[in-house]
Amino acid sequence: MKLFGTDGVRGMAGEKINAMLAMRLAMAAGIYFRKYSVTNKILVGKDTRRSGYMIENAIVSGLTAVGYDVRQIGPMPTPAIAFLTEDLRCDAGIMISASHNPYYDNGIKFFDKRGNKLGEMIEAEIEKIYFDDDIINQHQAKNMDIGQSRRIDDVIGRYIVHIKNSIPRSMTLSGLRVVLDVANGAAYKVAPTVFSELGADVITINDDPNGRNINEACGALHPQKLGEEVRRYRADIGFAFDGDADRLVVVDERGEIVDGDKLIAVLATHLKAQERLSNNGVVATVMSNQALEDYLKEKDIELYRCSVGDKYVLEVMQKEGLSLGGEKSGHLILSDYAKTGDGLAAALQVVVILLRNKGARASEILNPFKLYPQILENVKINNKIPLEELEGYKELLDDLEKEGIRALIRYSGTENLLRILLEGKDSKQILEKMQEVLEFFDKRLNG
Repeated sequence: MKLFGTDGVRGMAGEKINAMLAMRLAMAAGIYFRKYSVTNKILVGKDTRRSGYMIENAIVSGLTAVGYDVRQIGPMPTPAIAFLTEDLRCDAGIMISASHNPYYDNGIKFFDKRGNKLGEMIEAEIEKIYFDDDIINQHQAKNMDIGQSRRIDDVIGRYIVHIKNSIPRSMTLSGLRVVLDVANGAAYKVAPTVFSELGADVITINDDPNGRNINEACGALHPQKLGEEVRRYRADIGFAFDGDADRLVVVDERGEIVDGDKLIAVLATHLKAQERLSNNGVVATVMSNQALEDYLKEKDIELYRCSVGDKYVLEVMQKEGLSLGGEKSGHLILSDYAKTGDGLAAALQVVVILLRNKGARASEILNPFKLYPQILENVKINNKIPLEELEGYKELLDDLEKEGIRALIRYSGTENLLRILLEGKDSKQILEKMQEVLEFFDKRLNG
């Protein structure tokens, strides 16, 4: 059984993510981190799901059982955990969250002492310990070696100061009206405080978490309500976060959603103008529109592509020494300010761009190019035959490339589905080609 997915361990709370799994996983992680321990402290935070209480207590039990001292800080954004793990000199950090998933799911994410997400090799080591009864039993602490836990409530101020310092001290948001949708999640206290202290006129919605309303018809996954509120209050801009605030969706003054690829482009050109775009490059995933790559090329900025997942974005950023990367879904990593996707840090950079373009509206500034037409089809299939083994598959891809059509074709990891994305400059052409592609796979996978 494999525990870790693309972003920690995630599943339905009380089923896959139950108290027993959480406690044993915490033991395994504690045993691993003890080998490199400096302070013998691990930080634990969570979002606003009801199941967070159960999982948090189980994790604390597991860590103290193997001799670790625990610092519990309650509901805080995932990027805050990454920052505070390093700032508080902890050996590791743990975030309890299923990010944008519904309330009935939950997850456990780990950070090393520098606030970085764990690599796959370290996750594999922790998994190995998790499934080894002898190692677990050998490392049970006794007597005064058993760890302690302490809840600390004043660290929110550290993260607020850190985020506020991401914009120039001389800059004020006075005169700017902002609507924030905090998704009844982990940013419900932090986000309005940051914007208010910087001088903005702030309207906050979906800021009354009750344990089950996190991400429910709100936040980054459902920004339509935010658009309505931006228009109603005649705000300059709106920001929607997901449940753990590592994702950002922007709405302009007309209430229209800003495409994530356009946001990446605007941030890239802004950082380049400030001479803060390291190595003149940006990372995006294979899902980003080709128009983004073409636009950046015009600006003499190189685009690096990677697999879907902010963990893979960060890997390429670190490898190439880059300061900006992101996914069109809203995960934006600005490495000058955060070790992982940070919705608040990204939102403040967008505000800086607005303020430096005095008189221009968000709809003008955040719309630098037109997207190429895309079609995405999820096709039910009977057989998951490796694509490269299908007769004529290579020829199909070659034909699409000759026609100037970008194709992304992959199986779903959880369902009997084939996901087909076609993108080109001519919508009629890609519609016709999609029919050919669908017929090709229907014949070979459902025949």
